[in-house]
Amino acid sequence: MSSEEPSDKPAEVDAGVVDRPPLRSLLFVPGTRTDWLPKARAAGADAAILDLEDAVPTADKLTARAQVADAVARAAATSAEQAGRMALFVRVNPLDDWAGAEELRAVVRPGLAGVVLPKVRCAQDVKLADRLLGWCEQEQGLPPGHIALVPLLETARGLREAYDIAQAASRIAYLGALTAPGGDVERAVGYRWSPEGSETVALRSRVLLDARAAGVPCPVSGLWTRITDLPGLRAFAEQNRSLGYEGMMAIHPSHVPAINEVFSPSSAELARCAELIAAVEAAQREGTGAVTFQGEMVDEAMARTARLVLERHEAQVRVARTSSASRPRARDAQGPLTDTHPHSV
Repeated sequence: MSSEEPSDKPAEVDAGVVDRPPLRSLLFVPGTRTDWLPKARAAGADAAILDLEDAVPTADKLTARAQVADAVARAAATSAEQAGRMALFVRVNPLDDWAGAEELRAVVRPGLAGVVLPKVRCAQDVKLADRLLGWCEQEQGLPPGHIALVPLLETARGLREAYDIAQAASRIAYLGALTAPGGDVERAVGYRWSPEGSETVALRSRVLLDARAAGVPCPVSGLWTRITDLPGLRAFAEQNRSLGYEGMMAIHPSHVPAINEVFSPSSAELARCAELIAAVEAAQREGTGAVTFQGEMVDEAMARTARLVLERHEAQVRVARTSSASRPRARDAQGPLTDTHPHSV
């Protein structure tokens, strides 16, 4: 497909108009198993990614596309109280030909929160996807920029050009480095995966810095592929949280509760933030810029950080409250998604 700028361009996106909610957990669901969406919701996932790429055999692509489009349409037709607020994303196939454009056209409709774009190599890949999404939004009567774009950096070039990719379109959100054993990223970079993740800390940190510098909201990382190793999952999630990520992609519903917990501030952390803000503001009223708080010197910079923690938590609570209001009970969702499916990252 040509990436030349067409004359009939979709409307420009005003990045300030589109509010991307924080997402702690984004759970992959095979595009052939849209009937598993209630299980994803029961697990507490903030978002589900219906996968049309690696999770679907070539022979089943068109059938899966129709199932995913129907699932998105049904989500849009269902009231928020009935459906909950689990956001729906679709991982499409690479936009290498017009079949990719037709796939976008099939799934972009009311009810879709975003598109996950695999195998992104450079900013031009993002610009092409951005224009195609703009046309799809026009066709569906959606406001410009309504659909978020999540580029997956699965090549050495894509990882190297993360900042340029992040800046290529204002609809980009939830960008980060995804590392998993045996996937595209390990093959492209050549590291040897370990459960401790020490070999990818620098990579994940640099991509996160690029995303932050570009102003990308809510960067997320991943993936943990050892389904039954929940202590390892928690340690990996805590490492990503410590680096500065705000969420993780997941491949199994049993991983969602731990991920949600790690990427939510504890009650003690929230209380400390509120007390720190109060201490700084009290000092400011008395004409003092800095004050000793719990044995540490704090000032307005620390208060701003504490306010951001509280603001993000309030946004997370809003997402969780609207989704849990209609979440089915665990016993109503017959077991976890026990089948696994391949992922390229």
